[in-house]
Amino acid sequence: MYRQLRVCASGGGIEAVPEERVVLDLARIGAELRRRGIPVVDARVMLIASMDPEVTIARTGRLLFKTARAAEAEKAFETLRAWVGLPSVRPV
Repeated sequence: MYRQLRVCASGGGIEAVPEERVVLDLARIGAELRRRGIPVVDARVMLIASMDPEVTIARTGRLLFKTARAAEAEKAFETLRAWVGLPSVRPV
């Protein structure tokens, strides 16, 4: 499961951090996003997906949504989760 989405340390976006150690299959996730028409930059240890908002997906499972609006990040997280099979966010 993911911790509740929160403002990242730098304040430049909203992040989702898995509670337990995870290693994402970036090749599979990138292929799925491209199949859905989402442009993806593969930087080897992370993907940068041109969703709305843009999201950086790290191999470690950390997701960084480039927006200051929590509702926008939550919507993008749920879309991404449904498309690529990420765990849910722990209820508050």
